[in-house]
Order: sequence, then C-alpha cells, then structure tokens
Amino acid sequence: MIKKIFILFFVLIIAGKGFSQEFHCNVQIQTPGIQGVDNTIFQNLKTSIYEFMNNRTWSGYNFKTEERIECTMILTINKALSSDEFSGTLNIVQQRPVFNTDFNSVLLNLVDKNIHIRYTPLQKMEFVDNTFSSNLTSILAFYAYTMLGMDFDSFSNQGGTAFFQKANDVVTSAQNSSEKGWNAIDGERTRYGLIKSLINPSYADLRIFNYRYHRLGMDILSKDVMKGRAEINKDLSLLKSVYRKNPGLYLLQVIIEAKREEMINLFKGGDPAEKNNFVTILKDIDPANSSKYNRVLK
Repeated sequence: MIKKIFILFFVLIIAGKGFSQEFHCNVQIQTPGIQGVDNTIFQNLKTSIYEFMNNRTWSGYNFKTEERIECTMILTINKALSSDEFSGTLNIVQQRPVFNTDFNSVLLNLVDKNIHIRYTPLQKMEFVDNTFSSNLTSILAFYAYTMLGMDFDSFSNQGGTAFFQKANDVVTSAQNSSEKGWNAIDGERTRYGLIKSLINPSYADLRIFNYRYHRLGMDILSKDVMKGRAEINKDLSLLKSVYRKNPGLYLLQVIIEAKREEMINLFKGGDPAEKNNFVTILKDIDPANSSKYNRVLK
C-alpha cells in the first residue's frame, strides 16, 4: 500500500512537471512569393519554433495550463537567400486574460523587421543563457523573456524586472554576431531599443501603466465598470509623462499600438469628462491616429 502511494505521488509530480511551461504560443509561417524552396522546410521550421517556445521551461515558476501566456508569432519569409538562409519579419502578439471574463487584453503587438535566420530541416533548436548559438533561437528567447516580463508587470508593479534583465542579456550576447537588431546603431525600433527602454528608470512610468491599467483597471471592470475606467483614465497621465520625455520612444508606440482599439471601445462608454481627457491625451501623443480617437466623441 505504501509503495502504491509512493508511485502515485511520483506520477503526480511528473505530471505536474508537464504543466510547468509558460507559453501557449501559436506559430504561423507565411511565404509570399517564395519559389524554388521545398515547402517542407517551412513546415519543419514552424514545428521547431512551436516546440521551442511551448516545450521549453523559461522561468522557475510552475504555470498551470490556464495560466500559460497566450501569444502568436507570425513569421513572414520575404526572401530565400539560399536553401537554408532566409530574411523577413516577425509579428508578435501577446495577450493577457482579464479577471472574471472571457476577454483577453493585448499586451504586445509589434513587428520585428530585422529577421535574418538560418535553418536546416530537423536541426536541433538550442539556446543557453548568455550564449549566442544562432540568430533564430536568440530572437525567440529575447521575445520569450520580454513577454514574460510584460506578463509579470501586468500582475504586480514592475514584477517583470528579472525577465527584462534576461532579455537584455540575450541582446548583450548577440551584439558581436553582426546580425541586425541587437545594437544601438541599428536604430530605435529594434530589439535593442525595446529592451533598453524597458530597463531604463526614466521610462518606468510605462511599466507602472502596464500594472495599473490591467490589475487596477481592466481586472475590476466585471465588478465595477466605472471604477475600472476611472483608474485607466487617471493612468493616461503616465503615458503623457513619458511622451514629454521622448515623443518618439519605440516602447511608447508599441504600448499604444497594443491598447488603442481596446481603450477606444472602453471610453466610448465613459462620461463626457473621461471622453474628453482620453481623446485630448491620445491625440496629443498619437496624432497620426487622431481620427480614430474622435470616434469616442460621437
């Protein structure tokens, strides 16, 4: 009897280990205009990325199945430079569940235009912290750690710091690789620019906004819509403070892109003062989309 109990306990432990992965990541590969390349390689690439993201343990936390981070990676191959060398773009979309609802709030929605990878079918996808093995695995690891940081930040004030530091370590390790996107010289709208802003204390208001918007705003909407919206309305000042410091900050643009439609829909139901405050601030910091914000006032 004792032996059976021990075996059952052991099986439960092993089963629990199987639920420790952090991501439920949907992977899509698009190959518009690519000719002369066996499509099998892209099918294998999709499988390899899926398994790398979903089967690997990225943190020391034991995520339950329902707690896994929902994300989508859309890799668009624009050029086949050889039979195993490709360039293109990577669209990252990360979502977060809103408490006591079936709604998922978008945390990240960005496009990385500096994608250059080598891939041989069935090759082993390897990544070791603080080591550059390949551009493909380093890019995936960078976004895995960044998404973990964004997720943890949305549940506790600046709770994702350790993961952002890991993402920064990936950048540091890749800087001698000659691949684009890892260095300051490559521009602001890069992996380098994104993580440097996330770990820069001068822009900490954006991380505070992430927490307050989701935990103190969105998560209580099901219980008290007016209170949740009032909190978010107050938190818009955090976006404005960063805009005043650096109007062209890539991280600010990424956050606005992720939250724009959600906020528009939310403030359509606000009172006149809330609507006016929202439209005034967002038209100021995101003037290219002024016509979209005006929909709130109609």
